[in-house]
Amino acid sequence: MRTAFINELTVQARTHPEIFLVVGDLGFSVIEPFAREFPGRFLNAGVAEQNMTGVAAGLASEGYHVFTYSIANFPTLRCLEQIRNDVCYHRLPVTVVAVGGGLAYGNLGYSHHAVQDLAIMRTLPNITVLAPGDPGETKECVSWLADHPGPSYLRIGKAGEKKLHDVKGIANGPLLVRGTYSDRVALVSTGGILDETLVAADILARGGKSVAVYSLPWLKPLSEAHLGVLKNHECIVAVEEHVVEGGLAAALRENLPQSLPVHSISVGDAASALVGSQTFLRNAAGVSSSHIATTCLALLS
Repeated sequence: MRTAFINELTVQARTHPEIFLVVGDLGFSVIEPFAREFPGRFLNAGVAEQNMTGVAAGLASEGYHVFTYSIANFPTLRCLEQIRNDVCYHRLPVTVVAVGGGLAYGNLGYSHHAVQDLAIMRTLPNITVLAPGDPGETKECVSWLADHPGPSYLRIGKAGEKKLHDVKGIANGPLLVRGTYSDRVALVSTGGILDETLVAADILARGGKSVAVYSLPWLKPLSEAHLGVLKNHECIVAVEEHVVEGGLAAALRENLPQSLPVHSISVGDAASALVGSQTFLRNAAGVSSSHIATTCLALLS
């Protein structure tokens, strides 16, 4: 998703001269195409993410649409006060880009897990929160953000994610990726866990069970009208590489009728003590494809 992000940002910067990229001394081998083409609209702020966000707010107050870029937990948790007070309070056009959402940097331990970010960012005023599930969704998110500058948060994966479906537009509601509107159970995924969700649907299909799979990259603002398509199903299973508090399941419960049950598959506290690959941690945290399929089988039976 990193490559999809920088490629689309570079394309958008050609027609949006206000786009400016600020990085926290990382992204090397990824951000160079933008930096080479737009050296006057690129800044490496160094390992100083709070300062990076303050600089971004200053640039935004002078008319730029600034994209800040760092590993997921650093431009969010470390910079919360600056995002809250400098960006959101003043409604400035700053897009915080968090690379490696969820457990993508699991080999570096809990300091690099980003599993509370969606909850925290959703609480801030005047902000749009987006979590694409594959490179195609990432491209569409960047395109939308370029046309709608304002306080925003873009949570992307790390690298090497496959294109999982064809998509055009991300603002009109959940994107049906697999299955039909008549399926009893709908899996709703946000962010990079979409790959595990689709594998789970394949496991169920081999056993003769059909479920719908939706991707929901748009997490704020949300409304019942935005989620109306989900009312075609009898129950919803929210799948997220995030803690249950304040994440996707919470957002769905806040905006869907109470008569439509929303079950949660999310990262538990035990994962915070573990170090390992994203695949290892997804299994340990209970958000792997096999865990998703097992939960759905129980509901279908």
